[in-house]
Formats: sequence, structure tokens, C-alpha cells
Amino acid sequence: MARFPGIRHTTSQPLSFGLVLLPALGSLCLLAAAVRAEDSEKKEEKTVVEAGSTVGLEYTLTLEDGTKVDSNVGGEALSIEQGSGQIIPGLDKELIGMKVGDAKKVKVTPDEGYGQVDPAAFHEVPVSELPEDAREPGMDLMAQDDQGRVQRLRVHKVEGETATLDFNHPLAGQTLLFDVKVLTVQ
Repeated sequence: MARFPGIRHTTSQPLSFGLVLLPALGSLCLLAAAVRAEDSEKKEEKTVVEAGSTVGLEYTLTLEDGTKVDSNVGGEALSIEQGSGQIIPGLDKELIGMKVGDAKKVKVTPDEGYGQVDPAAFHEVPVSELPEDAREPGMDLMAQDDQGRVQRLRVHKVEGETATLDFNHPLAGQTLLFDVKVLTVQ
């Protein structure tokens, strides 16, 4: 490959596009695309989910008793990076090898989902510390810890002047059933 004075060569790979030299105020200006054709071809041909893929998903999540928890069917695709921890491990690993257009039913146990219910995640507080409209079992609340992190919790029970709060994920201890379809892979 030709080298030009005053222009630093920054890649060991040959450029896949022709070089265009234009005079600009008495000096040479190099215009070239630094993207190798080989890389762009791989990106376009990628149709199988693998580690690092950006995947567009359609899903419906239900519990074993048939309760529908969430769905994006008919809406915007969920976009995740495969293997990055953006979704629960049990679903993440089941996507590997799927192709655009593939659909699958995935059963995720608590150990590969949101974990088992942790008895240490229940804490008692005086009822007076709760907002007046959230002093009933089942109420969802948001709390901020000493480091400023926001955490979701639920009122588990209220007895007299004491409330028990549950800091477990709402789906902890649940077996999750996903109907997933791969819409895109990049």
C-alpha cells in the first residue's frame, strides 16, 4: 500500500476502498473508509445468536399457574446484548444458537431466574415509617439505601404497629415460562 508524507497509517490491514487524493490548501488530504469490507459482510450475514450479539426479541412471560406477567408482543422488540447479564441467566443461555425467526418455549427455574426467596430479605419497621396509603400487605414501594441506590420492596404483612417488608424480587421463588421469538440478530 502506498504511504504519503504527513499521513499516518493507522491500521495493518489494507483498506478495502480505493484511496482518493484531493488537493486541499496545497497539501494532500486522504479520504478513505476505514471499515474493512470483510467486517461489514460478517455483520450483515450474522443470523445466529452468539455471545456479544445484539438480539431483538419478542416475548411473553407467564408463571406456572398461567398468570401472564409481561409481554411485548405487538409492541417494540426487547433489545439485549447476548451474554452481558441484561436478562436472567436461564433465558440468556437458551437464546444461544437461535436464528432470526426462531421461536421457543423456555422454562426458567428460580435458581436461573430471580433466585429463591431469601428469608433474610424480610425486615420489620414501624408502620409509621410507611406512607399512609401503603400500609397494607401487597403494596409495592421504592426505598433508597444509604448509598443512594433505589430498591423495590413490598409490604409483606402488617401486625399492630409493625410492618414486615419484603426486599426479594417479586418473581423470586417462581418458575418462569417464556415464549420467545428472535426478531433480529446483529
